[in-house]
Amino acid sequence: MSQETTGSATRPPRIGRARWLAAIAILVTVGMAGILVGSVALDPTGVLKALADRLPLVSVASGLTEVQERVLFEIRLPRVVMGGMVGSVLALAGAGYQGVFRNPLADPYLLGVAAGAGLGATFVIGAGGAAALIPPFAFIGGLVAVMATYAVGRTAGGRTITSLILAGVAVAAFATAIQTFLLQRNYETLREVYSWILGRLVTVGWGEVLILLPYALVSGVVLVLYRRLLDVLALGDEEASGLGVDVVKVRRVVVLAATLATAAAVSVSGLIGFVGIIVPHTVRLLTGWSYRLIVPLSILYGASFLILADLVARTALAPAELPIGVVTAFLGAPFFIVVLRSVRGSQ
Repeated sequence: MSQETTGSATRPPRIGRARWLAAIAILVTVGMAGILVGSVALDPTGVLKALADRLPLVSVASGLTEVQERVLFEIRLPRVVMGGMVGSVLALAGAGYQGVFRNPLADPYLLGVAAGAGLGATFVIGAGGAAALIPPFAFIGGLVAVMATYAVGRTAGGRTITSLILAGVAVAAFATAIQTFLLQRNYETLREVYSWILGRLVTVGWGEVLILLPYALVSGVVLVLYRRLLDVLALGDEEASGLGVDVVKVRRVVVLAATLATAAAVSVSGLIGFVGIIVPHTVRLLTGWSYRLIVPLSILYGASFLILADLVARTALAPAELPIGVVTAFLGAPFFIVVLRSVRGSQ
């Protein structure tokens, strides 16, 4: 067999342009639905004209009233953007953890990372700290949690599926216990923290989006740049080292980036589970197992998924609103069971 043939056989499958366009079209469609649907009716043409009017060197009369424009630019659009960013970083974090641990069930929620980040954020909220302090403290909590999960899982049986999940459950339970203790000591913030724990994308203006943006950009760029090395890690540590990859460095960088992404998402939206499992596995079904494709496509499909979940949360019991974490858990729990059965059946 020639070298050219061998290279083509080992090269990850390419994704057609049509699938990229489909992912973008789904995101645009879901995003427009998130903007248009709500108690205040917005005309689609008027929305497009209002968005175009904000572009440089463009002046278009939208036809929207002042109230409609305020709803669009101060409530609907920031919420859709934030939902898309949170969904993207959670899906990226899930893909990163799955690649670095070589475990298809690794997820920020199941590894205890979200609970650790939530503990750090609860500490700041309970102490009355500034909102800008929430992401750093959430990052520290999430990083400690993932390190504890990995250490406990490794001593209990390596990086097997069962040991890693049980370790994550134990770490999450411990973090939740400390969080409950802090809430009892600061009961005046109980309602605020409880609604935040259930997950929400409530925002007025662009404040939360601007808090999340730098963390999402840094973690996203790192994970995208390291996506090819995740394919090499899938061969095993010895094989990857033989190919010149610094396995320890790659693992540390990816874990730090994925934890930063999770902490940033938790700091603005609370605990939203199962995004990191649903989205990467859906992408795998569409494109295969190469992280060269899973990572970038998880950005698009993660954004679409969470915007759609938020739309369901806003409309299912209108005018009341469901916590978005309830919606993702309702979808994610049976999805997790299916993935678990398929993974165990393949072993």
